[in-house]
Amino acid sequence: MSDLEPGSAAPAIELREAMRTARSLRRFRPDPVSDEVLARCLEAATWAPSGSNAQSWRFVVLRSPEVRAVLGPAFREGWDWVRTIYGQADERPAPDDDSREARLTRTMLHLVDNFESVPVYVLFCYRLTGFVPEFIEGGSIYPAMQNFLLAARAEGLGTVPSTWFTFAEEKLRAVVGIPDEWRIASLVSVGWPVGKHGPVRRRPLHKVAALDTWDNPLLNG
Repeated sequence: MSDLEPGSAAPAIELREAMRTARSLRRFRPDPVSDEVLARCLEAATWAPSGSNAQSWRFVVLRSPEVRAVLGPAFREGWDWVRTIYGQADERPAPDDDSREARLTRTMLHLVDNFESVPVYVLFCYRLTGFVPEFIEGGSIYPAMQNFLLAARAEGLGTVPSTWFTFAEEKLRAVVGIPDEWRIASLVSVGWPVGKHGPVRRRPLHKVAALDTWDNPLLNG
């Protein structure tokens, strides 16, 4: 089935196919994403499991110019930081470099350069209770986010999660009005993609799955 065009009804897509092809996409068309489509994706997020079924999550859809003014500079600062972590001395690949790394870098730079033009962002937040360590409390938000990503894939949307909002988190919290007891787990960029969804690239199962003991592969390579 072809990907959904803006304004069309949600297509049916087999679950494994959605998981297999829901790669991160960073180039978006300017077409708006409707509240109806977002509501379907966010409803899917609410179907996720959570500790004690507390559902201590909040999904904040962001479109305002005030938010964009905070996030654009934050993501450019994030890029300056992460490229040094990856050992990239040059900010941009050479024009004649057609390696996989260069192509990925160009898509990342397109998002960074045009972050204010992303059609919509969604913040995934969770509330602290203090009963268990913060890392464990946050574990309930990520299944909800994964449900959202898969539902968005079924709609034909492109998405990419990120934590680069942390480079301006206090400003973002102030603009959005996030209470102190809530934490931001991730920010997902959402839009109708330029290009196509495609198979994700992952390590083979025998390298990451074990049986009974750490070094005993579940499957032979």
